[in-house]
Amino acid sequence: MRENIKQSLSYSGALLKWCFLGVLVGLVGGTVGSLFHISIDFVTELRVEHTWILYGLPVGGVVIAFLYALCKKEGRVDTNRVLEAVRTEEKVPFVMGPLIFASTVITHLFGGSAGREGAALQLGGSIGYRMGKLFHLGKADLHLIVMAGMSAVFAALFGTPLAAAIFAIEVVSVGIVQYAALVPCITAAVTAYGMAGLFHISPVRFMLDFFPPLAVDTAIMTVVLGVLCAVIGIVFCTSIHKTEHLFEKFLPNKYIRAALGAICIILLTLLVGSRDYNGAGMDVIGKALRGEAGWEAFLLKILFTAITIAAGFKGGEIVPAFFIGSTFGCVIGPVLGLNPGFAAAMCFIGLFCSVVNCPVASLLLALEVFGAEGILYFAIICAVSFMMSGNFGLYKSQKIVYSKLDAHYVDTFTNEV
Repeated sequence: MRENIKQSLSYSGALLKWCFLGVLVGLVGGTVGSLFHISIDFVTELRVEHTWILYGLPVGGVVIAFLYALCKKEGRVDTNRVLEAVRTEEKVPFVMGPLIFASTVITHLFGGSAGREGAALQLGGSIGYRMGKLFHLGKADLHLIVMAGMSAVFAALFGTPLAAAIFAIEVVSVGIVQYAALVPCITAAVTAYGMAGLFHISPVRFMLDFFPPLAVDTAIMTVVLGVLCAVIGIVFCTSIHKTEHLFEKFLPNKYIRAALGAICIILLTLLVGSRDYNGAGMDVIGKALRGEAGWEAFLLKILFTAITIAAGFKGGEIVPAFFIGSTFGCVIGPVLGLNPGFAAAMCFIGLFCSVVNCPVASLLLALEVFGAEGILYFAIICAVSFMMSGNFGLYKSQKIVYSKLDAHYVDTFTNEV
């Protein structure tokens, strides 16, 4: 009896501790994430109103390279380091937060093709780690609060607290879920989501005009879409990593690399004759979900994003993945006999799942962004795209712990084929 009481007190104490810390992380992460969101929106509007700003992209690239050079003593400062901090004793330097904040804003101001989630994970990881150190948490608890920080900023930026919480838990090691992180991550994400609401930040939501009733033929075509999303996801991840490698090999000077990469983006923009591929491209995603997208859009976004990231610009690849998936789905859907808007929504989620290897978070993202009406179709495309994407992924420090094909331990990093 005494042991039962002692155990109950232990669990109650842990619940109170993580609710308290989760709320604190959510308040800080939600505030920082909201300010970051407002900053991105402001510079994006500025760039759209003053199209000549694009020509400053080489200057922006050089400034980012200079900022990171100032912090070179901190070692590698990127999303992969945050993932390693959850799994190992890797430290998250304080400078990571302000550095990724400033460099992502610069990228969006001048028209680099990048997203926001890389900044969300780095900002959140930095906040969580600092707060963990402030409260003198042990090594195991430090890992959990870093995940809570990631959840908080992600939730504030995208307005998807459930997906944010599970994504932070699921993305580190594929095949293993640290359930101890559920309370801190959900608490932090919900708190941050509430904070974003106080800043009048609208969550990412799309209303589809049409969801087909559950039918065998539509389900089969959804499986086909899942396979195609895995293929496009592999192409996207490979393009990002190979282009980075080539730029570093042939342009070892980071300042020259940034400037020449920026010039390539400017020339491509002029050649294409559209600014759709600069910045995140959320408006293009909206059009694709309404059934309006050119066949070349997803290919051009892969090209623009690969060059942007390889040149050293910051922000992340998930919003570009949404762009690529939705525009691809919009054009391939009618070929398969599917409504273009429906297929765009399926591939929006399917491509995200294939590049981050997070099927549960992807399904929750679908639920929060599109609603529950097509949830069975979303479940199908998540399952198929996850399996068929193999060991590929955006994050080099993400581990595939258990095989996607059967129940055996593989313990390999993504992109190690």
